[in-house]
Amino acid sequence: MSKKTNRRALLLLNPKARRGQESMAPIVERLEVGGLAVTVETFEALPELARDIVRLRHLADLVIVCGGDGSVSSAAMAVVESGLPMGIIPMGTANDLARTLHIPTNLLQAADVIVQGRTRRIDVGTVNGHAFFNVASIGLSTELALGLDPVLKKRFGRLGYALAAMKVLTKAERFHAKITEKGTTIEAETYQIAVGNGVHYGGGNVVEETAEIDDGHLDLYSLEMTNLWKLALMLRSFRSGTHGLWREVRTARCIEFDIETKVPMPVNTDGEIVTSTPAHFKVLPKAISVLAPPLPRGREAGAVEPK
Repeated sequence: MSKKTNRRALLLLNPKARRGQESMAPIVERLEVGGLAVTVETFEALPELARDIVRLRHLADLVIVCGGDGSVSSAAMAVVESGLPMGIIPMGTANDLARTLHIPTNLLQAADVIVQGRTRRIDVGTVNGHAFFNVASIGLSTELALGLDPVLKKRFGRLGYALAAMKVLTKAERFHAKITEKGTTIEAETYQIAVGNGVHYGGGNVVEETAEIDDGHLDLYSLEMTNLWKLALMLRSFRSGTHGLWREVRTARCIEFDIETKVPMPVNTDGEIVTSTPAHFKVLPKAISVLAPPLPRGREAGAVEPK
């Protein structure tokens, strides 16, 4: 028997996500049995997502985004403006935000998390006004995003990323950048600058070993080695977030950064190219409420039980 329906959910579906063609019927049924009245709205392009939230927010008590990290980030600012909590059904390739929040990749289990109604306030990173949850970057990962065939990505998932990455690495060159924090500017020759808001990115890499998605800070790293192939020796440290121990990696932690390059360079936020340099990065502390599982023991602050 279903629970009494007392909450209205606007469910936004990206059919182009890696798992976007899976049947939504079991997910919608699980949500409705859990007491949600669900309105399903599909979108073909990411800009539609924010418009749909603005247009339909008066019909909902929460927003559910079904898609990958790019879809969730594209919804962020509209959700913040709406004041509604956000649920996530992770249907993308990497699903790094879901990993950070301990949301199951099993779609029905992710629906159960939403039904349980436990919320958590988390930070939102912005670059030139565009939101990101995981990481925003300039350089290697941007070239990867530009060169990744959407068909290859959808068909082969992480293997598609690996194949595209090998192609990017063979042609990569360093670029000159100015990085400003707290009024101090340094200059760097680098292959990549990444600014992290959350914990995970790139399919499970860690932004910085102590980073949290509700710590009110951004974590920056810059890859300043002369031989890019040294990255092969550093891969394990990126998985643990200890890459800052390498002398070739510059790191910083702040609430705002400015990055300038000699010519405008594209900026990749959670897998999508959204803006270009000069880039102003800023954190919005605890700006959005997400539906997520209970925090690990010792990390309970900031979570809210359902009423």
